[in-house]
Amino acid sequence: MDYKAVRNLATLFFDQSARLSDRPFLWAKRDGIYEPLTYGETRAEVQRCAKGLRAIGIGKGDRVLLLSENRPEWVIADLAIMAVGAIAVPAYTTATSDDILFVLDHSGSKAAIVSTDRLSKKLMPAARSSDACETVVSIENTGGATQAGVNVVGWEELCKRGESIDGDPANWAAELKRDEVCSLIYTSGTGGRPKGVMLTHGSLLTNCEGAHDLLAELGLKHEVFLSLLPLSHSYEHACGLHFPISIGAEIYYAEGPDKVAQNLGEAKPTIMTAVPRLYEVLHDRIRRGVDAKGGLSAKLFHRAVELGTKAYRDRSSLSLGEKAENLLLDALVRKKVSARFGGRLKAFVSGGGALNPDIGTFFLALGVRILQGYGQTEASPVVSCNRCKLVKIHTVGPPLKDVEVKIAADGEILVRGELLMKGYWLDPETTAKTIVDGWLHTGDIGKIDEDGYIVITDRKKDIIVNSGGDNISPARVEGQITVEPEIAQAMTYGDKRPYLVAVLVPDQIFIEEWAKANGAPPDLAELAGNEDFIKAIAAAMERANGRLSQIEKVRRFMLADGPFTTENAMMTPTLKIRRHKIREAYWQRLDALYGRS
Repeated sequence: MDYKAVRNLATLFFDQSARLSDRPFLWAKRDGIYEPLTYGETRAEVQRCAKGLRAIGIGKGDRVLLLSENRPEWVIADLAIMAVGAIAVPAYTTATSDDILFVLDHSGSKAAIVSTDRLSKKLMPAARSSDACETVVSIENTGGATQAGVNVVGWEELCKRGESIDGDPANWAAELKRDEVCSLIYTSGTGGRPKGVMLTHGSLLTNCEGAHDLLAELGLKHEVFLSLLPLSHSYEHACGLHFPISIGAEIYYAEGPDKVAQNLGEAKPTIMTAVPRLYEVLHDRIRRGVDAKGGLSAKLFHRAVELGTKAYRDRSSLSLGEKAENLLLDALVRKKVSARFGGRLKAFVSGGGALNPDIGTFFLALGVRILQGYGQTEASPVVSCNRCKLVKIHTVGPPLKDVEVKIAADGEILVRGELLMKGYWLDPETTAKTIVDGWLHTGDIGKIDEDGYIVITDRKKDIIVNSGGDNISPARVEGQITVEPEIAQAMTYGDKRPYLVAVLVPDQIFIEEWAKANGAPPDLAELAGNEDFIKAIAAAMERANGRLSQIEKVRRFMLADGPFTTENAMMTPTLKIRRHKIREAYWQRLDALYGRS
């Protein structure tokens, strides 16, 4: 495909759906069984929805908020919004009513589309309070009511209204230009209020072209994706939706993180994109399962990891005997691991946060290709990714095709190309500070190695500068801590302090196992005062410290009251910790750690 000749994302879909009309496209569970919509069926639904949007007054440049879990209707709505020349405003399902009201008002969304009763209960109070939102389209409800000035329309009713509209949405879409804004994505906000990032058809198409150039090394044919990350996130929106459309792929929608292992076996994906947290969970689950089984199978597994790791770091370091043994372990161990992921996975792609190199190496050692990439919403979002022919898991790979990257004098990573956003919605001042002379200032610190691969050392604003003037990467320290099976989450603290301290969240499975073995209740609040439990966590912390330099060592720690979650706003929807929220909750207790003798 000549991506540069494609005018816009809606036209890309209409062209592909005409060519691949009978091919399965979107798979979702109905009554416990995956059932597909073909490209042709999806096209018909997009046309119906687009006409319905026209019927309720949605036109070029209007904003439409989209609040839904991953499902075919999300895709249909997104494409229909684009087809009428409007701008989709995805919102996270974890957002509060106040968050939704902020996005509605800030974006000036004229309408909102919502999926379930649960999400409607959060959306409706915001819609009633919003000055701009006139209509709410409810996917699962019949609608037809007016609530305090907000007209509620059911999905089918919307489409029926569209029957009175003449014209073909595919023809409407043909008028759209590459540089027009198609999506307004609000950053997940690791600090403060989110900003509305204006992405264009061209910026997303550039990302699709870069992804195609990257993954063509795998031999792209009839690909199948398993979608888990929220479509409201720019990573999944580009790489888990529009890129698959561009190659005529099938997309299965996962039922959620707790069902992903089952869904992998059902969908049998060839490519999957996800955030580091998924790989951490899978790593922990695999390791616990192996250790519980024990015996010869555990010995073979650990030997496969050992030799696979050695081969990844330097294949020539394997002796002839080890090479033969490693080949045998392909059949005895790695084939079984592959089967757990569906048996035909070509690659996992990790993005949305830093992947711990030890986790990445673990999968590579087991024959599971994992490619770490890097990006930002402001870059649509992918900037770089490891290439299949040379994986350097401690890096985020070289820039994608048609992406320029350079390192500023202070170490900041700068990016240029058509992939860049048009700017922040209603915020020209911040836009001017972020894109200077055509270069996006990412706020990330890094370097470029001898192979042209980008190595990220930290987030500019997250670097801890201790009282001795040393710069410390909290992400690196936290990554080493959470490798320990006893510790699920961690946040380090120590700016302008003599040493680091941390707030830790013990692993829930470890809590339950330790409590059972020691005759204690499996309750974190009670265990936080149990000296023996604290000693067990301290032992894990000591092991982590053994892998850290002197200035990185965590001298003291405290236990959190509970996990960091999206519900308590201590994690973003892509499962990165929100440091400012955690600090707000625990700063007094963290400060008190420095007062101990």
